[in-house]
Formats: sequence, structure tokens, C-alpha cells
Amino acid sequence: MDAPTGDDLIRRISAEEVRALRQTVLRPGQGPESCVYPGDDLPDTVHLGAFDDAGRLVGVASLYREDRTGGPAGGWRLRGMATDPDVRGAGYGAAVLAASISHAGAVGGSELWCNARMPAVGFYRRAGFEVVSDEFEVEGIGPHVVMVRPTPPR
Repeated sequence: MDAPTGDDLIRRISAEEVRALRQTVLRPGQGPESCVYPGDDLPDTVHLGAFDDAGRLVGVASLYREDRTGGPAGGWRLRGMATDPDVRGAGYGAAVLAASISHAGAVGGSELWCNARMPAVGFYRRAGFEVVSDEFEVEGIGPHVVMVRPTPPR
């Protein structure tokens, strides 16, 4: 599969639009309510979607103004990042992550951070994130670490 291209690849979407892919990828077997995150509907929360050439939503991420415990003021938290398994490795996840980093920097965020699942650590490292915590368990989901990346200057 070719790498994603096009001006409409990444765009803002609604909280409702991110939830189906969140459930399929991040919460399989759990009810739809498990994909409604606190802060989803706050006015400054941003939901991003990646679309393939056919216009199908294949990647999502949500960004929340939230300082990391022990981190600097002005942090943004990345949550619910998911890529359709059918296009994994084709660059859609990387494009959503790059757009997330850019957004946090454009609005003056000091850093972008996330609770990363262990299998995703390498993906985030390739984008400049670093692990800043010991491994911990998220009940019903599995082992995670906190990862952080400074945002680019405005």
C-alpha cells in the first residue's frame, strides 16, 4: 500500500466520529460507553482523523489540554490514538501523530504526552517521544508507560 498523500488526509472530526475506531482497535469486546473519554466534548479538545483515498476514516487521535503529573504547565495529552489494522504500517498513524504534535505546538503547548501501550512504544519513539515512567498496568487494557515529546515552537 502506498504512503498516504493529499491535502485532505488529516482533518478535525467530532468526538462521535472517533469512537467506532477507538472501540474496534483499543477496546474490542467492550461496550461503546468505554470509548467515551472524559473531556471528549470540552471546547478546546481536538479530535483528528486520517482518511484514505476513498474517504474512509482509518486513523484517529484526540488531544486534551492536560498537564502531565510532574510535567510543565501547558501540556497536551494524546489519547485514543488508533489506526485501522487494514492500513497499519502505511503511514496514516504517523500522519495523525505528526498533526497532533503540530497542533500542540501551534497553540503554545509545552509538551505532548500519552500513556502508551507497550507494543506502541517504538512507534512513539520514532516520532521523538521518550519514556518518562516505569511500566504500569491500566486495568482491563494492559501494560503502559508515560511518554512525552516537547512540542515544536510556534
